[in-house]
Amino acid sequence: MNICVFLSAADLDDRYTRPAREFAELIGKGGHTLVWGGSNVGLMKVVADGVQEAGGRLVGVSVDFLSAKVRDGADEMVVARNLAERKAELIARADAVVIMVGGTGTLDEATEILELKKHGIHTKPVVLLNTAGFYDGLKQQFRRMDEEGFLPLPLTDLVFFAEDGVAALAYLEESAGVR
Repeated sequence: MNICVFLSAADLDDRYTRPAREFAELIGKGGHTLVWGGSNVGLMKVVADGVQEAGGRLVGVSVDFLSAKVRDGADEMVVARNLAERKAELIARADAVVIMVGGTGTLDEATEILELKKHGIHTKPVVLLNTAGFYDGLKQQFRRMDEEGFLPLPLTDLVFFAEDGVAALAYLEESAGVR
């Protein structure tokens, strides 16, 4: 399975890097492919390292202005012209999507993938990996949107909230019929 992971390229502390590394190892050991932003810095590097060291494949999709941070040794690397093209390429190459901790870029990617799913543009499983409660506030906001009628389909059909990588991967494999 090609698993697209949206996440930060920032250097983060152990409460985020350790669970990210554990999840990456699960992806690699499961024989899956990581589809990610192609960067070799911060949390993106941690996840790519973990997947590759555990035997998984790496498919990176970077963007022109970040090409200096691209990871050498990926199985495949695409360099898009701009962020919109990058997001479209990441989504097109994915069978499933996991949203990990991140900043405004990750939030942008998360809302776009959910908006596309809401409108039926794709039916890929989407997991919001809530490491260390990072997305508790967003989870609460999504529940409110659901309860107050802002979502045309149930929240549970839109996104799965996982508290750890084991639950995230189990959901993705079950959704894809791998388990």
